[in-house]
Amino acid sequence: MKRVWDPDDLIEHWTLTPEDLGLLGTKTGHNRLGCALLLKYLHLEGRFPQHKHEVPPAIVTYVASQLGLPPELYLQYDWHGRSIEYHRAEIRDYLGFRIATVQDGHDLVAWLLTQEVVYDRRIDHVTAAVYARCRVLRLEPPTPDRIDRLVRSAMHTAEERVCATILTRLPSPAIAELDRLLDTDSLNAPDATPAPTDDLPLHALKTDPGRISLESVLGTIAKLQRLRRVGLPPDLFRDVPPKLVTTYRNRAAAEPPRELRAHPAAIRYTLLAALCTLRIQEITDNLIDLLIGIVHKIGVKAEHKVEQELVEDFKRVMGKPTILFHVAEASLAHPDERVRDIIYPAAGGEQTLRDVVREHKASGRAYRTRVHTVMRRSYCSHYRRMVPVFLQALSFRSNNAVHRPIIRAVHLIKAYTGRRARYYPVEEDVPLDGIVRAGLREIVVEHDKAGRERVNRVNYEICVLQALREGLRSREIWVEGAARFGNPDHDLPADYEVQRDTYYAALGQPRDAATFIAGLQQEMREALEALNRELPRNRHVQILTKANGWIKVSPLDPLPEPVNLARLKSTIGLH
Repeated sequence: MKRVWDPDDLIEHWTLTPEDLGLLGTKTGHNRLGCALLLKYLHLEGRFPQHKHEVPPAIVTYVASQLGLPPELYLQYDWHGRSIEYHRAEIRDYLGFRIATVQDGHDLVAWLLTQEVVYDRRIDHVTAAVYARCRVLRLEPPTPDRIDRLVRSAMHTAEERVCATILTRLPSPAIAELDRLLDTDSLNAPDATPAPTDDLPLHALKTDPGRISLESVLGTIAKLQRLRRVGLPPDLFRDVPPKLVTTYRNRAAAEPPRELRAHPAAIRYTLLAALCTLRIQEITDNLIDLLIGIVHKIGVKAEHKVEQELVEDFKRVMGKPTILFHVAEASLAHPDERVRDIIYPAAGGEQTLRDVVREHKASGRAYRTRVHTVMRRSYCSHYRRMVPVFLQALSFRSNNAVHRPIIRAVHLIKAYTGRRARYYPVEEDVPLDGIVRAGLREIVVEHDKAGRERVNRVNYEICVLQALREGLRSREIWVEGAARFGNPDHDLPADYEVQRDTYYAALGQPRDAATFIAGLQQEMREALEALNRELPRNRHVQILTKANGWIKVSPLDPLPEPVNLARLKSTIGLH
């Protein structure tokens, strides 16, 4: 029971009714106060307190004030005599409770085995569920030691049932592969033959990929292929709570092979199967993170390099409208003269015109083309070796028809892996819409001597990877076997299509997308208007003219020190 009660809670839960006062009858003094506290405690908690000090002092004071008694009398209440036993019997009859029997204990265990909470590894959660069940059944719970034994028995039985079920679902080849993961003796033997490069030991399968590099990609894919070779059924844990699977996975990850081998077969194989199942999902997610990071890294490095080059030779030309006016005026006045004699002087010199051209090329389509050229060099020299490995290891899917061209493009790249042709064949159906941006189309689609359109494979692969990255980040594209990047439809409740209106109503959201967007826009307008209205009056915030408007926030006044912190410092001797 909580120790701190505010006045409202005390009034709500600890006020004695006329019927309660009738039960107290002719009791006086400490017996009257003690019986009243036992009554309200059982009514609220579904059990009697185990000792006198389990009732908070604030409650004792409040109940005593209703009875017109000093709260100090509670200390005189006999906790082990016949009086308290008589009071408890009276209270049970009054509230309709009865003492739990041995059969009730068996029934509680049987009930726990039907509840998901029994799979929770935290005993306090399961114990709380037992107390709640006893309250519903109007049972006075058994002693805490008896409750603890019942809870542990139910948890043990539940685990045995789950592990036995998982063992029956495991095919023999999968069991053999799981045994190989634990077979460290043969790998460490002096005369042991070297294991295949893809036959990784269990401890290697638990490690994370590390920083982005070709080695980390290849190593991560090797782990994924080793785990897939175990051959676990996809629905192995179909009726097991996900939290329990995660618990088994964490146990297997923390125990060394010798401890795993010491478990009974059902528990051993269940722990290993849980580890392999979730590690497949985690490693698949890690691979997608690496893919997203690599594509982002290629683009960022290219943009940074181009910007550095532009900074070295870029000079912003001021007053371009005036230059244009002078050039136009001189051209109209001397239409037959040489450009060098008329236009250059009117523009301020040949270098000024060169700066104008350079500034234009540094923006818009010319800038994007230059960045793409740098990306192509980086991609071809290093990162392109990773693409076939990624695409072979991952299976991309999409539930949205708009993004299906990206899936087709991925299959196309996989089909032409290992070929040295610069272009795709003319007769090949290469999806471009939704993949190649309009400003880069002329780079990807070239023309041969016969005037036929040819798709440049390297440039096209870069565009596909960029589109794939955006699709993965928005989860419009998902990957089989992944968790964070898995099928988004699996995140919805199983009865979502039938109960869609109910779920929308529970969330307080409209089903119409236009209505949702309009409401969101209105909230943003109101928030911005409130910010614009209140900001000038906020003495702690200033808008500076520096760099087109920096926001300066003054330090806030320190809050007063909490009373409990001061008491703690005093107790431990800090001043």
